[in-house]
Amino acid sequence: MRTLCEHPAWNNGRRLVRTANGVSLASASAAGIELSKPGPVIDIYEPAELSDRVPELLRRRLEYRGRVARMRTPDLWEAIATAIIRQVIRADQARLMYQRFTSAYGEIAEVGRVFPAPELVLALDDEVFTELGMAFKRDPLRAAAQAVLDHGEEWEQLPPADLVTELQAVPRIGPWTAGAATADLTGDFSLYPHGDMAVRKYTRQTFPDLDLPDQEAAFAACWSAYCDSSSELSVLTALTLALGGDRAQSLDQNEPS
Repeated sequence: MRTLCEHPAWNNGRRLVRTANGVSLASASAAGIELSKPGPVIDIYEPAELSDRVPELLRRRLEYRGRVARMRTPDLWEAIATAIIRQVIRADQARLMYQRFTSAYGEIAEVGRVFPAPELVLALDDEVFTELGMAFKRDPLRAAAQAVLDHGEEWEQLPPADLVTELQAVPRIGPWTAGAATADLTGDFSLYPHGDMAVRKYTRQTFPDLDLPDQEAAFAACWSAYCDSSSELSVLTALTLALGGDRAQSLDQNEPS
């Protein structure tokens, strides 16, 4: 079984996550994802759940590659902040930025550090973000941190589609960031911006003979038309993102200011 490691916290098949039960260490292997403490939900995406509406070439190749496991990010704040870090920049840049920020200011746990809490992000001086090469992430991260402290408990009770809408009220969070954060939190990749560069890139690389449009909106419309339900769209998108290995994230998405 393969593991979808698009979240930049993954490092050499290991990841730390903050849960209600404390910090859990996740380890990916051919058997799936093992956790040192319970809490995070592990989703399994099954190619067998794809319908005949998916082009035969695409469906057969995904079936050949097999099931994909993915761990949801259990912390709403981390899901939102991670999506903000992933805005605009390449996957390797986002991974480096996330891990450098966590190493410098993350909460210390027995087995490492976890992503900085929203209270800490609000307390950091401007110079800290500049020194870490994150000056352009400073304002959106601060806005999101304050919003989570103000509304986080309410947001955690919302249906996923409503959460996507609510998040876009935060400055510098647009549809891409809201959808990516909610997919990360819930495991529902029908909410992921499935027309983004990552999905298009891995589809073109793996299935060059598929006749799909290059433009985001047109691609997303065709992609959705392959599926009979939102659950099937979630499976198709997650399986396709897994084709990118640890680079399975958007490469150049922009958000409205």
